Amino acid sequence: MITKITGAALVMDEIVRDSDLYLKDGKVLVVTRNELPFDELVDAQGCFLSPGFVDLHTHGGGGHDFMDGGVEPILEGCRTHLRHGTTTILPTTLASAIPALKRSILDIGAAMEAKGDYPHIAGTHLEGPYFSQNQSGAQDPRYIKAPKPKEYEEILEMGEGIVKRWSYAPELPGAEAFCEALMRRNVIPSIAHSDGVYADVKSAYDRGCRLVTHLYSGMSTITRRRGFRSLGVVESSFLLDNIIVETIADGMHLPPELLLMIYKIKGPDRICLVTDSMRGAGMPDGPSILGRKEDGMACVIEDGVAFLPDHSAFAGSIATADRLVRTFVKAGVGLCDAVKMASATPAKVLGLKKGRIEPEYDADLVLFDKDINVKGVFLNGRYLNF
Repeated sequence: MITKITGAALVMDEIVRDSDLYLKDGKVLVVTRNELPFDELVDAQGCFLSPGFVDLHTHGGGGHDFMDGGVEPILEGCRTHLRHGTTTILPTTLASAIPALKRSILDIGAAMEAKGDYPHIAGTHLEGPYFSQNQSGAQDPRYIKAPKPKEYEEILEMGEGIVKRWSYAPELPGAEAFCEALMRRNVIPSIAHSDGVYADVKSAYDRGCRLVTHLYSGMSTITRRRGFRSLGVVESSFLLDNIIVETIADGMHLPPELLLMIYKIKGPDRICLVTDSMRGAGMPDGPSILGRKEDGMACVIEDGVAFLPDHSAFAGSIATADRLVRTFVKAGVGLCDAVKMASATPAKVLGLKKGRIEPEYDADLVLFDKDINVKGVFLNGRYLNF
């Protein structure tokens, strides 16, 4: 089956407007001006066509949390994000009781096998519970603790093939052994909710950690200890060139000038745009819950973001991936780089052949207008028109 896409402005390393894109058997075949045989024609009508967005960090959407229990809430939350251009997704958990965490891992594993119009579920991202209490943010402090080898080894064993990455604080007792355990099992370690200093970040880096979760959110910056200044996680992430950082580019967590500073320092090859969305993504303002319905934390959605009830901290975002790209473009970053941070860079983190319009790459694509409103997606080369 060969699909020809004509009339698109292709978002590659530059915008390509004078060529057609051919897909074959779920892969990109070629970008060419030449006429080739085809079985199906899709007219993009002048819209932009980019690689599908890859979200490494999302807790839910469409009124569903990925820890609610069962497969259906996971699939419905994923479907919400698909309508906004996310074609690959990493459902994310929160710090919780260990039995609840294990159930969620198994539910996500079952969802990975589902067939239908859903984003590719590449595994799960465990956010916690091994965090700093001082940087807990909206994470439930009842469940935050230091790593316990018996506990995490058991989780890694039962979650093999499902757990793709695990966010943790590297300054905690036992964190070095924990990072090494993740590396042995090919699970991506990521620094998060941390009160660490440069030595802690460098220790994790030396053990293979190359990712920082939602830069600036729930992490230390420069502090003075007995009068001496120490770099926090933020500055350490800038200093170590090979560290890739997540940014929640919803226009609320980080102001445009801070997004531009991160972009200037790290560049598009070292930034992953993430939603960090909770169940409120795609939902109206009002009361909501962060985490499982049965015992999650109450929050409220107001003016495009989720807050804890006392407004002391954000409770995740209600963003979708198209909004992330739109925010960076409005801040002054070119469309090609903004899309790269939402597709190629996170795909590289996951080791997937996605995120680029190049031969042999997966034909997961998103079609959007000049205002980055999504019109449709291609999943494995199959067109879904919204």
